[in-house]
Amino acid sequence: MVTITESAREYLKELLGKQADALGVRVFINNPGTPRAETCIAYCREGDMQASDVSEDYELFTAWIEERSIPFLEDAVVDYAKDRMGGQLTIKAPNAKMPRVDADSTIEDRINYVLYNEVNPSLAAHGGDVSLVEVTDEQVAILQFGGGCQGCSAVSVTLKDGVEKTLIEQIPELAGVRDMTDHTDRTNAFY
Repeated sequence: MVTITESAREYLKELLGKQADALGVRVFINNPGTPRAETCIAYCREGDMQASDVSEDYELFTAWIEERSIPFLEDAVVDYAKDRMGGQLTIKAPNAKMPRVDADSTIEDRINYVLYNEVNPSLAAHGGDVSLVEVTDEQVAILQFGGGCQGCSAVSVTLKDGVEKTLIEQIPELAGVRDMTDHTDRTNAFY
């Protein structure tokens, strides 16, 4: 699942030994499948792990891996390299920002994939972008526009004729989209 090199295992074991209440580590990705994805390793204490986390034994400690992050952690490597300043723990997760989505992927992952690979490259021509905030129980995608799209007078056309049409064509179970952007700020608006 996640490769943790021997040097990284030793280093993490040493760190965990200094934490009386740490049970191991928890590995997860914030904003997976987006350009803002950030791979994280944190101390895992009682109550930190989720019921859906996958427990992995790394001999010197246990790691709990967030289930939602698993597809984005494919080919991930955690390493530790000593240097003159002590050393550095590095996490390389090449799929964190660009997931391998398929029909079994979550609706959020599929929406993000379409937004970042098809919609945002078009919006970038006007200095804009759009991101997913959440998907409601009614299967409506709540979106946030930024850059040149925030405050743009053409955003309602972009939303309905561009973004919503593209998303629903590719994700049929999506009921619609809703914009939660504050468009009163026209500082960077394209139109």
